[in-house]
Amino acid sequence: MKTPIIFWFRSDLRLADNPGLVAACATGNPVIPVYILDDENPGIWKMGGASRWWLHQSLKALDQSLQDRGFHPLVLLKGDAEKEITKVVSEASASDVFWNRCYEPWAIKRDTAIKDTLKKKGIAVESSAAYLLFEPWLVKNKTGGSYKVFTPFYKTCLENAAMIRKPISTKVKSTLPAKKIKGLKLADLDLMPKIKWYKGMQEFWQPGEAGAQARLQEFLEDGVGQYKAQRDLPAVDGVSRLSPHLHFGEISPHQIWATANHKIDAEGSGSFANHAEGFLRQLFWRDFSWHLLYHDPEFPEQPWNKQFAKFKWQWDEEVTEKWRRGMTGYPIVDAGMRQLWQTGWMHNRVRMIVGSFLVKNLLQHWRAGEDWFWDTLVDADLGNNAAGWQWIAGCGADAAPYFRIFNPVTQSKKFDPDGEYIKTYVPELADLPTEFIHTPWEAPPLIAKTIKSYPSPVVDLAASRDRALEAYAASKTAA
Repeated sequence: MKTPIIFWFRSDLRLADNPGLVAACATGNPVIPVYILDDENPGIWKMGGASRWWLHQSLKALDQSLQDRGFHPLVLLKGDAEKEITKVVSEASASDVFWNRCYEPWAIKRDTAIKDTLKKKGIAVESSAAYLLFEPWLVKNKTGGSYKVFTPFYKTCLENAAMIRKPISTKVKSTLPAKKIKGLKLADLDLMPKIKWYKGMQEFWQPGEAGAQARLQEFLEDGVGQYKAQRDLPAVDGVSRLSPHLHFGEISPHQIWATANHKIDAEGSGSFANHAEGFLRQLFWRDFSWHLLYHDPEFPEQPWNKQFAKFKWQWDEEVTEKWRRGMTGYPIVDAGMRQLWQTGWMHNRVRMIVGSFLVKNLLQHWRAGEDWFWDTLVDADLGNNAAGWQWIAGCGADAAPYFRIFNPVTQSKKFDPDGEYIKTYVPELADLPTEFIHTPWEAPPLIAKTIKSYPSPVVDLAASRDRALEAYAASKTAA
């Protein structure tokens, strides 16, 4: 009987186009699939509640897919990854460990230590690239350094697009090892939130590899051809909603890149290609976020622009809680925050609106928003989350200038003109005439009676804008 080997699943919960898993299966040895819930090494960045709900569903789907292909059942473990992987290697008498690389600073440090530990024990380790189109250290500027601005980063990636590997067509399969390895039951990972606030997520999402492929095909058929025209309209299903599938690795960016480009070739140049290329550009924004994080490991916790280190943020738990609950009195902001709570996701245009409102109109620290998104987003991704919040706060790389303050009323009227998105997530405003849906405080008394328990605006937009600009000016002087 051949010696078994371990494949360690991490942010790659799929069978198709999984380079590390393909490499493991190519040895011809029995492959034991392992997943370790490691809450110790990430520290404050251990997985949030919404992501844990998604992970529970995804692991269940992955285990079924593995067994359908003849694999050993997915071995679930919990604890410090170095201790757990060492124990399972010993128990299985495994000769090799395969995995795909992760790029969080804590994961790089952890995986380096694990490699050293295993190699000292005579265990071979092989890691592969599977999460990004370009690994963070591969894209360099003309001086050999890292990029600070997206556009030249993007141009360099496109110039090297031929280097993007094609999805692996090999179908993985494995024989069973002589010895069965016992892990934890899925319920033992304790991933499901104690409070059952996730019912909306169950209706909105299909976690798992099959769900990812179905969503991609649906978007390529019905959405991508109008992407640029519809991507900013939150009431329209005009974006891919592939972000959580990408985050958990249920689909690879290489699969999306290849499938979308195949569709572009079939449709020919013109309008469709223009819209589709706008969609594909988002994959490079994702790569850029991880590029920034790799070259600045403190990115999720410290402002990239050090001028903001002395910015006088106002830490006000009461006002931040109103923002979290979607009770600010500004309908588009509240709709976004309630969509987040109900579905674990928020439309990207609305993410910018609610982010600007928190850090500028309410003058709260971007870390407060980053932390809340980390806990409530099913696509909570360390690189993207940090980049997004620092972008809107004006302190990140290639960020929106701090003085660019989104007016939630103007944004609402422009991108949700009939208030359809607002009415969906703020139902107490559903009976308001359209002329007042964006500014319910302006409704005359008789009409205002139809608003049930909706709050008055938490701040005045003009006054809070002036206050934000004054704080920004003071921070430049202090710097």
